[in-house]
Order: sequence, then structure tokens, then C-alpha cells
Amino acid sequence: MSSSQDIVLLLTHSGDYFTVDKVAQALSKRGASPFRLDTDLFPLEVQLSARLSNSGLKHQIRYGDRSISTEQVKAVWMRRLWEPKMNPQMEPHLQSGSIRESRAALDGFLDSLHKLRWVDALPRIREAENKLLQLRIAAEVGLTIPQTLVTNDPTEARQFFQELEGSMAAKLLTPLSYSMGKSSLFMYTSAVQEQDLAEAETLRYCPMVFQEKIPKLCELRVIYVAGELFVGALEASRYDGKTLDWRNISPEDCPWESHQITEEIFGQLNSLMTRLGLTYGAIDLIQKPNGEYIFLEVNPTGEWGMLERDLNLPISDAIAKALLN
Repeated sequence: MSSSQDIVLLLTHSGDYFTVDKVAQALSKRGASPFRLDTDLFPLEVQLSARLSNSGLKHQIRYGDRSISTEQVKAVWMRRLWEPKMNPQMEPHLQSGSIRESRAALDGFLDSLHKLRWVDALPRIREAENKLLQLRIAAEVGLTIPQTLVTNDPTEARQFFQELEGSMAAKLLTPLSYSMGKSSLFMYTSAVQEQDLAEAETLRYCPMVFQEKIPKLCELRVIYVAGELFVGALEASRYDGKTLDWRNISPEDCPWESHQITEEIFGQLNSLMTRLGLTYGAIDLIQKPNGEYIFLEVNPTGEWGMLERDLNLPISDAIAKALLN
């Protein structure tokens, strides 16, 4: 248990709900004091002050009716960092400058907490988000990965399509949406048709990921928290043929179900997360009709609320325990 004076900083944004509330409740039950920081409201509604001298430094943040200093913080949950909201009446050049300076000030505040317990530290998250790194390490620890091509060469994409006999999917290496809504560049994982390759010349402007389409019995979202795994499954027959990406279906059409993975896969995923240096990760797998598991990717800050909501999995408590460990 923690001291009632221990503050755990929850980095998120003002549009976030459920998951951040559940973790805050779990921390309170364990005797800690959660402090929610909606990063999109800095600087308009959040005040930050930093005092530095040769004798040390002290940061203070005020948000609403609460104020904390860096000395009070025990741990940090990196849920989300968000684009600062600015007054739309500001001139564009002043707005961009204010956003840049606000980011720099917030980065300085977060750096002052670098010695604390993070789930997970920003440099570790940014490194682990590299999808090619994930696939390489996954193969090294024994997980099966899809045949994959990352290219901006239209000829290579067409050749790969032929090698896979047309059974190919496309997705992005990174999310291109950083605002509250999806950007025009946001895309779900989608099947590639032969006619799509007629426009493959646009790859010269932006490389993409191409993978073999894996036959599915179910898709799995596996939540890893400090060596514990929480697993939810979606039965592919409920949506296969309509979409390749479960994020594009409604929970009513395809509810989450409980699933038990094998001890071998458990060990391999644990090795993967240890190699990536992550305390938390949302892992996507496919189980083929023959029972084989295929690793797709890890999202170091991926969603898990639907699994706690629908399957009553105690993920928020596991995160709270990891923060206070």
C-alpha cells in the first residue's frame, strides 16, 4: 500500500474517459492520490511554473482547484499526450509559436520526473512504437509474424502482391492522427485489390506496410501489464468479409469474448515485452483456424477499456499496482 501523500500523475486529455477514471479509482483504493493532467488544456487552463538554480529545481502545476509540485509525485501513467488547445482567434504564426513553446515547457516538466516510476517512460514508448523493431524482436523470441513488406517502391508492392497471390493487406507504420478526431490521413488496415495497385505510384510520396492476409479464427487483444496478461477475443466469422480491422466494427455486432492463450505464447510475449522494455502494452494477435497464433503488433499506449468493461478484467487495478510497485 502507498502513503496517502503519494501523488500519481495521470497524463491524458480532456476527451478521455472510462480508462483514466478506472485507474484513478484503483489508485485511490490503494491509498494513493491520482492527479489527472489533461495535457490539451495546457496552457489555457493549466498553469505551470519552474524554478531552477544551482541548489536544485522545482516544478509546480496548477489545474482547477489543485496544485502539485514535483516533490509530491511518486509515479506517472503515460496514457496520452495531446496537442495544446489554443484560442482560434490568435494569428496563425502566434498560435504555432505558442504551441511550440507550450510543448517545450511541458517537456521540461516531464523531464523533471525522469527518476520516478513511469508506465511507461516516453523515450521507451517512442522506441518501442517502431513496428519493424517489434516484428524483428517478435521473430527472435519465437513468435510467428506475417510476411511483410515496407516500401515506397511501386514495383516492389506489385511484385509482393503477385507473390501473395492477391491476398495482401495494407496499413501504416504510425498513426497519422494526433488530434481529437481522425485526420484525413487516418486509415484502417484494409485489403489491397489489384485495381488499387494502379495508383501505387503514390507510394513514392509515402511508404506503406504490406502484409499477407492471415486466415482468422479470431483476433486477440492481449493486454500486458508487468508480467500479467489479460486477453479478449473477437470471433472473425462475425465480421470477416466486411473489414480487416476490428476497430471498424461495433461491439454490438461482434462482442468481446474471453480467451486462454497457450503457455508457450505467454512466455514468448513476456520475452518480447521484456526486450522492448515496456511495463504496459496492447498486443494484437490472430489465431488461425488451425490454432496457430500470429503476432501483428504492440501499441505501447493501446486501448484496453473495452476488455475491462465487457469481460470484467481487472486491468485498471494491475496498472495501479504497477505504478505503485
